[in-house]
Amino acid sequence: MGSVRAMASTRLLCLFNAKAADSTKTLASAYWSVLPRRHICSSPSRLHGCMSAWVMDQYGTNGALKYTEELPVPTVRSPSEVLIKVHAASLNPLDISMRSGYGAKLLKFRRDPLSVINNDNEFPLILGRDVSGVVVDCGSEVTHVVPGDEVWAAVPPWKQGSLAEFVTLTEFEVSHKPKLLSHTEAASIPYVANTALSALVNAGGLCRDSSSNKRVLITGGSGGVGTFSIQLLKAWGAHVTVTCSQNAKGLVRGLGADEVVDYTTGDSLEQLEMMEKFDLILDNVGGETEQWAVGLLKSWSGAKYVTLVTPLLLNTDSLGLMDGLLQAGCSLHSKVTQNIISSGVFYRWGFYAPDGPALDEVSKLVDAGMILPVVEAQFPFTQVPQAFQKLEDGHARGKTVVRVAEEDDQQAEELVQNRRAEPEQEVHETAKQN
Repeated sequence: MGSVRAMASTRLLCLFNAKAADSTKTLASAYWSVLPRRHICSSPSRLHGCMSAWVMDQYGTNGALKYTEELPVPTVRSPSEVLIKVHAASLNPLDISMRSGYGAKLLKFRRDPLSVINNDNEFPLILGRDVSGVVVDCGSEVTHVVPGDEVWAAVPPWKQGSLAEFVTLTEFEVSHKPKLLSHTEAASIPYVANTALSALVNAGGLCRDSSSNKRVLITGGSGGVGTFSIQLLKAWGAHVTVTCSQNAKGLVRGLGADEVVDYTTGDSLEQLEMMEKFDLILDNVGGETEQWAVGLLKSWSGAKYVTLVTPLLLNTDSLGLMDGLLQAGCSLHSKVTQNIISSGVFYRWGFYAPDGPALDEVSKLVDAGMILPVVEAQFPFTQVPQAFQKLEDGHARGKTVVRVAEEDDQQAEELVQNRRAEPEQEVHETAKQN
């Protein structure tokens, strides 16, 4: 299994050499050598001026995305906040939906409950749910990180996103970045990790100690949540079956999937029905999937169906907050009751949940080589609309990443190359001496 994963990392994911861990530390030190590094976070931010960002002044298509260099740099406003200089961000399907106004009413209410009364405008809005970068400043009560630390995080959809030079988050949403990953690689993981963990653990009831030999089916397994979930479940000892298209079978097998079913064939359901029943299904597809997927679960044994495709935000958008929440609640209650009565199967909705401590555990798995980043495409910060278009074209094979701090990435790559060259020079010098 180890050799397969090593081949997968080289063939599919182009991971940095393990010695890149030292280079990222060197880059952080070089970057912060021109600034005083505080040992504690004890004062509010003193950064002023403007930053570049991609903003929206209205909902719509890619034409609604506007580049600006005149957005005020956010400041640390509370004792628990952290200001991060963004090095890389990545896009998720949610960003595509939010660009068109998906979930606008509920997310606007989450940002500011009084906005419903005051009819406040949520614009300008910054998208981007993943961030990898360096801590610039933090509030007086922050103890987990200090300026200069390399961190990663998932930005909640009710906060300003990471397609900007700087972003603010709370200490509890931030985690130390894995040492073995570049910022570009690291930015591909946080949002899908928090989403997958919320679905598998909170809704699905699985954990590291309870997953051994559990049979799990992941529908639509080649996207960001799917590729992360495969690796996490295999690290926990589960048996994983994945549905995906033919050209993604190599990817998911390389990540550890035990069985792969091509959903484009006419007999994919028949193949699944011939297999042993499952303990949990993680549905990334939705729609008609749940009509047949629930029947693949073990009856009356605590099996769970967890879908990440729910009508909650659609209902609040179309019906308003109160009516939308009520309609969604009734729909969920009906399906939960129906499945319990008919086959003893638990029906659940899965949602993203911000969780910095959970990312700490993910970081350990990444540095242990048990979880690999799956980056399908990279774009410079100047090409954010093109990155959105790539994601919008569908058939994702991992994540689409935006390099926000291009200069820093180039310096990091140079340092990585230098680090790799050092052992070779030592070997040549030793050979000459002998």
